[in-house]
Order: sequence, then C-alpha cells, then structure tokens
Amino acid sequence: MTEMTADIGTGSVVRAVDLHREYGRAAAVRALRGVSAAFAPGTFTAVMGPSGSGKTTLLHCLAGMDRPTRGSVRWGDAEVSRLPERRLAELRRSRVGFVFQAFNLMPAMTVAQNVELPGRLAGERSDRGRVLEALARVGLAGRERHRPGQLSGGQQQRVAIARALVSRPPVLFADEPTGALDRATGHEILALLRAGVDADRRTCVMVTHDPVAAGYADRVLLLADGLVADELHHPTAAQVGERLSRLGEGK
Repeated sequence: MTEMTADIGTGSVVRAVDLHREYGRAAAVRALRGVSAAFAPGTFTAVMGPSGSGKTTLLHCLAGMDRPTRGSVRWGDAEVSRLPERRLAELRRSRVGFVFQAFNLMPAMTVAQNVELPGRLAGERSDRGRVLEALARVGLAGRERHRPGQLSGGQQQRVAIARALVSRPPVLFADEPTGALDRATGHEILALLRAGVDADRRTCVMVTHDPVAAGYADRVLLLADGLVADELHHPTAAQVGERLSRLGEGK
C-alpha cells in the first residue's frame, strides 16, 4: 500500500503530523502508522475504512481522548498531544465537542441538566440561556424538562449534540453519530451537523461506516492498516462505497 498524506495546511484548526499509536508491548498492535492530516475551519470530514483500519483511534487522538505513541496533534497554535491531563481537559472543554454513538446521557437527569453536565463537572456555573439556545438550535426548544427516556433515539442524539455545542467549540468530533438510529432519523442528524459547518464555520470530523453518511461530508479520508489510503472530495455515496470495496479487497 502507498502511504498518503491528507492535506496539510497552515490554516487548519486541527492538525495531526506523523501520528503513531501502538497498544501493548510484547506483541504491540500498531493502530496508527504515520497518519498526517489537517482539518480547516468550516469543513466536514468523514473518516472511513475497514474494521481495524485505525479510524476510531485517529478520532480519539485528534480529540485529545487518547495520546499518540509518536507524532503530534495541534488545535490551532496549541500542541496538545503532550499536555498535562489537567491542561488538556481545560482546552478540550473550550475548543472541542464530542458526540458518541450511544448518546451517553444520564437517564435520571433532565435534558437541560444533561446539556450542562460537562460544565458542572468542571466546576463552572451553568449558563441557562446558553443551554436553552443550544437546545433550540438542535430543534428541542421546550423539551428542557424532559428526561432522556421520554425522547426518541433521534431526539436523544440531538441532546448529545447540544451538550457538545453548548460551549460553542470551533471543532466537533463525532463517532458513528447515526449508528444507533434508523435511516430517516440519521439523515436528520447528519443535516444538523452539516448545518453547523455551513452556518457557523465549525469544523466537523466524523467516523462512520455508512457511505450515505459520508456523502454529507466535503472530504472523506479512507484509512487502511493504520495509514491514509485515499482521500475523496465531495464524493457521492456510490463513489465512497466503491472505494471502500476496493480497500476491503486490498486494492
């Protein structure tokens, strides 16, 4: 396989250079083997690849949730891959949001309490106006007193997105955000992510296995064996699916 480097630009809000990530010692698993990529303001990137290709590891390293064995991650002018955990946590709260496939909501808390939870855990005072604004932006105005069990799966994912956006971060990371949703609801969530990119010039980086979901992105990074194997710009779902098939065949 030929090693590729995804666009490295000086105007990026997130930038990875020569990322390596190994797990274990005696028989180390090399999840990333030298990935470089940059993510500019106002862009939507989908990260795809076969199982075990390193896509989730890459997302976690970019989001500061995992540390590379070698290489660097920068958020703007801050090199975050070697920061002390406390300083990294502070930066993470202000600069990035993260959306998980499983929603990760607290069932005993109201919608509003779930949205404000990360700030409260950090010892910050809740800004009720900002919480209500975040809920309104994801189409949940008036639902702040509901509990997650009273909402549909799509609505719960909207709460998770509001929670990620309440601090108004310039970057949003999403790990299979539509994986637990039916197709129609998944389209609604993808349209919401796309709107945030277009309206707010937010940078969105999303791991997905779905070529249709990747069709919402400006760019698709295709990983294989811990390397960037290909890069597609404004692809159709059919083009993504065809290229994934070729990757699965080792071509």
